[in-house]
Amino acid sequence: MQEKLAPFLVLLAAILWGTTGTAQALAPEAAHPVVIGAVRLALGGIPLFMIVLLLGKLNLRHWPIKETFLAALCMACYQPLFFSAVTMTGVAIGTVIAIGSAPILSGMIEWFFLKKSPGRVWWYSTVLSVIGCLMIFVNKESMNVDPYGIVMALGAGLSFASYTFVSGKLVGRHSPIVIVAVVFSISAIILSPLLFLYDISWITEGNGFAVSLHLGIVATGFAYFLFAIGLIHLPSSTAVTLSLGEPLTAALLGVFLIGEHLALTSWIGIGLLLIGIGMLILKSEESKKGARPPVR
Repeated sequence: MQEKLAPFLVLLAAILWGTTGTAQALAPEAAHPVVIGAVRLALGGIPLFMIVLLLGKLNLRHWPIKETFLAALCMACYQPLFFSAVTMTGVAIGTVIAIGSAPILSGMIEWFFLKKSPGRVWWYSTVLSVIGCLMIFVNKESMNVDPYGIVMALGAGLSFASYTFVSGKLVGRHSPIVIVAVVFSISAIILSPLLFLYDISWITEGNGFAVSLHLGIVATGFAYFLFAIGLIHLPSSTAVTLSLGEPLTAALLGVFLIGEHLALTSWIGIGLLLIGIGMLILKSEESKKGARPPVR
């Protein structure tokens, strides 16, 4: 059953990630993006870790320490790299490069380490989705091509692609909820020094507390738990391409909740993104029925 639902679980995770932009827009003005990233990791991982401990599900025997720390480091790096890139280059360029580069980098990582080249459907889907992502954001603000910001955005894309690849190996050996709990708790510890460098008093405000809970528990802990379950049955390259549902969700929420206006180009981009994601889901379904070999 989980195998059939795997693409939809990853897509649902991406939809939950897509709510982070709207949630941040509702946060107090004093909320620094880098601190938001650290807080969401803490609230996403530590409560899950406590639940895992209470349920007695944490078994450290033969625990893959190297892979776990690498996954935690990748996720810890993603937060400041992405938010710094957005600050330096703007939301449009930062988001497109970070999120759009991740599927390509993921395919390269699979090819380099597993010697598996993604199939044609993956390439078609990824190209359509990345172009769609670019078209969604291209008219939203003036472009600011900062070389350092672009490097940081590429670093964020590589961090997410690497996290997905390593997590795909981890969930094959351990429970997804345990993996997410341990990895995100370690990530939160790595980023904890940031909480002493910025003002965090906004968390005690009503909307600040609500936004923090949503970002941590829903858009991080629960979302990455779903993502981890999907990774059990999907190649990391496919999962990363499906995660492009994040900018799609962010754009639609911006229209319907924040009152943003999208140009015709952006709506065409949404259509291309939907087609690209739909192609991957259909291909996954056909592969499970044995009609064609799995997407690899």
